[in-house]
Amino acid sequence: MVGFVIVTHGKFGDGLLNAAEMIVGDIPHCTVISVDAKRPIEQILKEIEQSVKLTDNGDGVLVFTDMFGGTPTTLSLSLLGKKSNLEVITGVNLPILIKAATSRNLSLLELASELKKAGRQGIKVAGEILKNPVNS
Repeated sequence: MVGFVIVTHGKFGDGLLNAAEMIVGDIPHCTVISVDAKRPIEQILKEIEQSVKLTDNGDGVLVFTDMFGGTPTTLSLSLLGKKSNLEVITGVNLPILIKAATSRNLSLLELASELKKAGRQGIKVAGEILKNPVNS
């Protein structure tokens, strides 16, 4: 089972995990790290590293971050060279997390690819759909 670490600005990750668990139930081997400007970067990085170790059952770990280029992503990307069975998914949203929780039978790379699709498919412009439901 692929482990999950959610690293976001503020408490966004806590809310995201809570919402996903309301829909799919408990998501085991998943931790949340909140990035806060009041805490030292070194401390946050250590928390991410510890969470990766804690959630890894041998099938690898996906680190979900909220925004490419932000501190949560930058810190998480620094682990890519240190751990071989790790991938970082940026732009995490509820459809991505639900798909991740329900597709853990896939390999790390297959799961990452599926999550990219799920994230894109989860973004809709409601007005476009309502105006032209056949093409949406």
